[in-house]
Amino acid sequence: MKKILLSIVFVGAIFGCRPAQQAKQQDFELPAVSDIAMYQVNPRVFASQNSLNAVAARIDNIRELGVNVMWVMPIFPIGIEKGKNSPYCIRDYKAIASEFGTIDDFKHLAEVCHQHGMGIILDWVANHTAWDHPWVKEHPDWYTHDEVADTIICPQPWNWEDVADLNYDNKDMREAMIDAMKFWIVEVGIDGFRCDVADGVPADFWKDAISQLRAAAAPRQIVMLAEGKNVDNFTVGGFDMNYGWDYKDELVKVFNGAPASDLIAADKAEYDSLPAGKVKMRFTTNHDHATETEPCVQFTNDRGAMAAYVASIFPHGGALIYGSQEVGYPEPINFFKYVPVDWTAKPEIYEEYKNLIELYNEHPALRKGTLTTFADPDVFIFEKSDAKERFLVLVNVRNEPKTAKIPDAWIGHKAEDEFTDKDITLESTITLDPFQYLILEY
Repeated sequence: MKKILLSIVFVGAIFGCRPAQQAKQQDFELPAVSDIAMYQVNPRVFASQNSLNAVAARIDNIRELGVNVMWVMPIFPIGIEKGKNSPYCIRDYKAIASEFGTIDDFKHLAEVCHQHGMGIILDWVANHTAWDHPWVKEHPDWYTHDEVADTIICPQPWNWEDVADLNYDNKDMREAMIDAMKFWIVEVGIDGFRCDVADGVPADFWKDAISQLRAAAAPRQIVMLAEGKNVDNFTVGGFDMNYGWDYKDELVKVFNGAPASDLIAADKAEYDSLPAGKVKMRFTTNHDHATETEPCVQFTNDRGAMAAYVASIFPHGGALIYGSQEVGYPEPINFFKYVPVDWTAKPEIYEEYKNLIELYNEHPALRKGTLTTFADPDVFIFEKSDAKERFLVLVNVRNEPKTAKIPDAWIGHKAEDEFTDKDITLESTITLDPFQYLILEY
């Protein structure tokens, strides 16, 4: 009996002394889709080699922004035949390119994300593969063929010559694709996928894949983000989020002189067709747009970039930060190659993004409350409210002072400026400095 008691005490001591990080890993729960603030990782701005470990080394800095899901761009072996060094040209769905690290490095990154209260999703390319993917020789019928020449073709209408178009009429290919996706959910423990060119893949495939992935992950939750804007991503496919491409396009037009009230119409158009509980991801840049220009250039300067970000994330949530914009990186980033980013640049911009996401996280009304809009040619004005809180957001979309009319219900009312913590009594109009924004609580 004494030996049994000692054994019980010993076992209890082992479990009682379980490392806090391990407990945190097991206790991690993915945030609801309406509460997600996402950070996109392009490994090629973190290091030229072993970049997964470089990302893990910066986990505190990333998490301190307030983001709660990390999206990692493709890290698979990259095709050489006809290749352009694009990470979206994949020759093995179950391996990692040596440039980025090893499978253990990625598992470590997933672990530290969970330990820091962050989910992690992986970029998945289901529309096409590299020309030297084994499937091309082993299963040529898994690819789309030219009807006349009977040769495998690249994806149409884009003419991406470095990749081969997959044939979703082939049931065996579909099963192999789902099996590869399950590997990362079950064996690695990721929390979902960002699906590249989702509109190019049949929605009924996504329906089958997503239902199987959710079952494989259970009881854990996963999040599925579609790169696309087709409504059947949601109604058929079962995705949780897709891209606010149209809103971003309108945002650029507005900051180039179109009426600020055009953002009201753009937001309404995207959300009118959206099923309940689904979210549009909103952004001022991502890896595609960053190849052309960065927010601090596209929106005139740093002040314009921050004003555009406020106008993006607060109408309906779905916030994204592309790794590099939080330090105001000023040059285009070609994700086909290593582009070093100075993470110590512009600490004031980092702090501003951090403060905005802190407001986003702390006040549900700001990210998912009821939206009420007020038309103005130069200032984007909207109210966000729920049963507990009420906010008025004003964004000057011009690089010059502008005066806007205050909504009637706010005139004469004392409101708190969320950035200065000072109370101001609102008059019938207010003048904003160039690209100034205000977030006022009723």
